[in-house]
Amino acid sequence: MNRISSISISGRITLNMHSLNNEGNEGNQVLTRQVTIVDENGKPVTVTAVSGDMLKHIFSEHFWKIANEQGLNLSDTSKVFNANRIVSKDLKNTKKDDLKKQDLAMDEVIKTCALSDISGAMITDIGNFARKSVVEFGWLIGMPDSNETENYFHAKYVSNASDTEKDSGNLGQNIFHRPANSGQYAFVSNMEISRLGYNDITKEYSINADERKKRYKALLKSMLYTIVKPNGAMRNTQNPHIVNFEGAISYSTSSCPAPTVSAINKSYKEEIEKVTTELNKIASDSLKIEVFSSLSEFSNKFVALINDTEPNELNVTE
Repeated sequence: MNRISSISISGRITLNMHSLNNEGNEGNQVLTRQVTIVDENGKPVTVTAVSGDMLKHIFSEHFWKIANEQGLNLSDTSKVFNANRIVSKDLKNTKKDDLKKQDLAMDEVIKTCALSDISGAMITDIGNFARKSVVEFGWLIGMPDSNETENYFHAKYVSNASDTEKDSGNLGQNIFHRPANSGQYAFVSNMEISRLGYNDITKEYSINADERKKRYKALLKSMLYTIVKPNGAMRNTQNPHIVNFEGAISYSTSSCPAPTVSAINKSYKEEIEKVTTELNKIASDSLKIEVFSSLSEFSNKFVALINDTEPNELNVTE
């Protein structure tokens, strides 16, 4: 089996009629999230987007479900899918005074909670403890020339509306406008596989190899599920139409990072291939790239990674 140190995904996903991420409300208008970027020609342009925070939440929810199915360790806080993931009272095997020592706290957090190991954590009452996330997401950014947003009128139907008391709560007809976005979106993500279970302070692993493999499989499955089913806002009536996903998966079996190039660059696949070729000249051919043109092809290649690879270790001699 190949021992993987890092995996990166650069892709372009086509979504129609979604409203996965919004900025809030202004009166009866739901405001879709928009960002201003610089395109490949250096021109500023405003497009719709889904934040990396939303993608991270989607991923973490999928991981939480898998962890429950497979019996991976979760803190009491993560068991109820609380956004804090872990708090000091979850660390039951170490005295609170000892938790002020960052190396001991890191060790206990990694052992106690797989979700905190993968997605990171902060605990403010033991010396502002922080665990850096193993998985990283960029914003899902609309392609400047393939991106549209429209607003639609909605009204809550009320039978016998004329008989409804005006001062009653949640009664009467509510009129509102909400957006629907369609377009191609640039997706980038990176997974630091060798940091799974790794204590960044002691420079040692806090869990054994078998537990690292289980978390590795759950991590990759969660990433795959995030693409297959991107949860988010307003899915009850605006479930996204996923049309296609194309791009490249790059992975490394050494300390050399797996490269990414944003799909905002129309030649991003070729650029990743060229960067991989150049990096391999100084990294003993430890980088590989898998190009895909559809969601089914991506799934095929990613399932092969899940079944045929295992996590590398930072202290392995290369």
